[in-house]
Amino acid sequence: MNYPKLSRFQISLLGVLLTMSGCTRTALVAANLPTHFDATVVVKDQVYGPDPAQKLDLYIPADKTKKPFEVVIFFYGGRWTYGAKKDYRFVGSTFANRGFLAVIPDYRKYPQVRFPAFVEDGAKALSWVYDHIAELHGNPTRIHVVGHSAGAHIGALVTADPRYLADEGKDRSIVIHDFAGLAGPYAFTPDEPDLEDMFGPPQNYPNMQVTTFIDGTQPPMLLLYGNKDTAVKLANLEKLEQRIKQRGGCVRARIYSDANHTDLVGALTWWNLKALPVVDDIIRFFLSCNQTIAE
Repeated sequence: MNYPKLSRFQISLLGVLLTMSGCTRTALVAANLPTHFDATVVVKDQVYGPDPAQKLDLYIPADKTKKPFEVVIFFYGGRWTYGAKKDYRFVGSTFANRGFLAVIPDYRKYPQVRFPAFVEDGAKALSWVYDHIAELHGNPTRIHVVGHSAGAHIGALVTADPRYLADEGKDRSIVIHDFAGLAGPYAFTPDEPDLEDMFGPPQNYPNMQVTTFIDGTQPPMLLLYGNKDTAVKLANLEKLEQRIKQRGGCVRARIYSDANHTDLVGALTWWNLKALPVVDDIIRFFLSCNQTIAE
């Protein structure tokens, strides 16, 4: 990546911050520091809907000789209740430095809204990208959806259930080329008061479970997970992978050793403390669903 060289002390200090803080504010500040000095062009606060939260940022590679760029739209996590696109500048820079035009949307969150509003925002942001990305040298026929945690849930539901994009006047099979999910809660049943309120009543739970909608027609899916994850259970990946295979769809999965829930998004930073090949695995999957990811 084309980030500036840092002193050994700075690297050690930022590494400690990332290690101690996980995805806290301190860690996010540390992860984003080098991105303010790279050559990526950042276009902020593009409006994709009427709500103040419905805005997105774009990260355009500095090397314009490779246009039109393939597009990555990244949905961040945060229990569907917190997070901001500005905190994930490092994700935009990471993909832009690998030659992708990256898009990071904000979306409405609980308790302002309940399910499925934040998923509808995901579809609305995707629709905007499809309509406008060519103006910014992006390729609308190569849009890759990526998400972490709650963001993986949003991205997976928009990918699995074609009705979300249909409500925006779009064909899911045309808009989404493929999906990569990092530690996504794809098939869980809400069991805490805020989640029960967010997704309830119970008869509505099947509508928030990605597995409900798998019929084999979905774009290819890559499911990534850390075996030390205590926030999202492995069963979410296993159930979704099994359902896709049963329906004859395209799916690949990888479980990283000694990696927890935040390590996977941490692997998208310049630091990548555990040297997880998350970015390489995602990009390799973009190239071919049928290509095996090495263990």
